[in-house]
Amino acid sequence: MTESLNTSSALPADPAPIAPEHDLMSKFDALIAERRKLLDSGVTDPFAIVMEQVKSPTEAVIAGRDTILLGTYNYMGMTFDPDVIQAGKDALDQFGSGTNGSRMLNGTFRDHMEVEQALREFYGTTGAIVFSTGYMANLGMISTLAGKGEYVILDADSHASIYDGCKQGYAEIVRFRHNDVEDLDKRLGRLPRDAGKLVVLEGVYSMLGDIAPLKEMVAVAKKHGAMVLSDEAHSMGFFGPNGRGVYEAQGCEGDVDFIVGTFSKSVGTVGGFCVSNHPKFEAIRLACRPYIFTASLPPSVVATAATSIRKLMHANEKRARLWENARTLHGGLTEMGFRLGTDAPDSAIIAVILEDQEQAVAMWQALLDGGLYVNMARPPATPAGTYLLRCSLCAEHTPEQIRRVLAMFQAAGRAVGVLA
Repeated sequence: MTESLNTSSALPADPAPIAPEHDLMSKFDALIAERRKLLDSGVTDPFAIVMEQVKSPTEAVIAGRDTILLGTYNYMGMTFDPDVIQAGKDALDQFGSGTNGSRMLNGTFRDHMEVEQALREFYGTTGAIVFSTGYMANLGMISTLAGKGEYVILDADSHASIYDGCKQGYAEIVRFRHNDVEDLDKRLGRLPRDAGKLVVLEGVYSMLGDIAPLKEMVAVAKKHGAMVLSDEAHSMGFFGPNGRGVYEAQGCEGDVDFIVGTFSKSVGTVGGFCVSNHPKFEAIRLACRPYIFTASLPPSVVATAATSIRKLMHANEKRARLWENARTLHGGLTEMGFRLGTDAPDSAIIAVILEDQEQAVAMWQALLDGGLYVNMARPPATPAGTYLLRCSLCAEHTPEQIRRVLAMFQAAGRAVGVLA
């Protein structure tokens, strides 16, 4: 009887594992091989930099060496502002480290309301919605605004978050040539007259630092009955009389329906947002999946953002210093003979164009070894065939630091054969 019971209750042997017909990771083999080749050449991985210590908005310790930071988006230098830091500390003490919920449930705290009010004041709008990142703001707004049977019209060089917002939704996607007003007009003219249309633009394009002809593009969009969303992530804080962005600087505030931005650049923390004067704007909270189904930002983060935004409203001196730094660096690099992404210092981003990836990596490594950190960028982040070193200026860079940066670029350029 016992033997019979033991036999009947014995567990079946584990089946032999089935080898997958297709390894889902195999698609990354080329990337893995390229990275291995890069590291085998003895250079530092440009995409895995570790900040061992950050001393100020413009200085850090990287690989044990004091390094000037020229590769962050800390345009207005707000990360070490004493008032901003204190606001974060106070919120941490009062509300703890996290929210443990989405904005639709228990994730709205006092400071979420406060930062949205600060955004309304900064932009002079009636509506403001905060997202967990700038990426999520574009993902959420674009996928929610344009639905089936409607159209999103975007610049071919748009940021990845804009493209991903298009993929997330059900609208038809139409691309036009980068910063080409005539091509935008032509493509809008081919679309059904009565269909809903959203034209998505960017004030500053983050790779080359070039700015969009927003005034002309917005006029074309309105001629065809389209609504306009402008991403001002790389212009907030220092473009326009109030620092609202390129759309303010070019005088088309009244015609742009939605402004998307981020806290991770001029504001100096993390988060994203959209502001608008549309009377139905609050309905976005009820329909936007990236807003509804994600945790809200920690109270310390939104507290620092609210304080920073209110200080940026009066940061005229910082704005002037940032533009002076951009003019000095652009002029110095041009005089040395570097090929730059723009003919003039159009923004706080200055891109140094190199011939190929090998030259870009060599130049980047030489700068890092000399105590300067910039971003190395390559396709698909850049236009096809474009390899560059991206410099992002800060209002807190001193004239002495800019002089040192120029000297390091000259030395590195000569060392790797970019300059004669």
